[in-house]
Amino acid sequence: MGPVAGWLRNKLRMRLGLICLIASAAVGQIADQTVEYQVKAAFLLNFAKFVEWPPNVFAAADSPVAICVLGKDPFGQALDEVVHGETVGSRRLVVQRISKVPAPRMCQVVFAGSGEKDLPEVLSSLGRGVLAVGEGDKFLRDGGMIAMVVENRRVRFDVNQTATANAGLNLSSRLLTVARSVKN
Repeated sequence: MGPVAGWLRNKLRMRLGLICLIASAAVGQIADQTVEYQVKAAFLLNFAKFVEWPPNVFAAADSPVAICVLGKDPFGQALDEVVHGETVGSRRLVVQRISKVPAPRMCQVVFAGSGEKDLPEVLSSLGRGVLAVGEGDKFLRDGGMIAMVVENRRVRFDVNQTATANAGLNLSSRLLTVARSVKN
């Protein structure tokens, strides 16, 4: 084998190594993101369990507590799996995917992803009795109630207690004590 063939083989090995490195980094990011949204799905379940809703936010006495994902769904099946078979009091929990602001009493929890456009308008049109949950620090400034944030590779959350009270919701003190911050 001549010098050109050896040089070409080394070049191909370097490129293959670089491709493998990029692919493994991408898989790591996908795995991290999958775990992140599994954790966030568990948070949504627990938020629902630590909220007291006024009775008039349910269409009927046996209506479920609906967790609605507005817009693009980052959870995949993780949210469905976490919620399956769970209850809040005597009400079963269900997951719905929606593309627009829900009708009154359709959803008790609305998760609005970070890519949702016109977020302040969306949040202001949810109405009373709906817990608005989203992602990032900006979510609370836009009128959200609970914002999930990733800090040091851990999912944490901040609460806007004024917004929840204005919506007629009462958050358990047990939930508030584990929040990263509570804005009054």
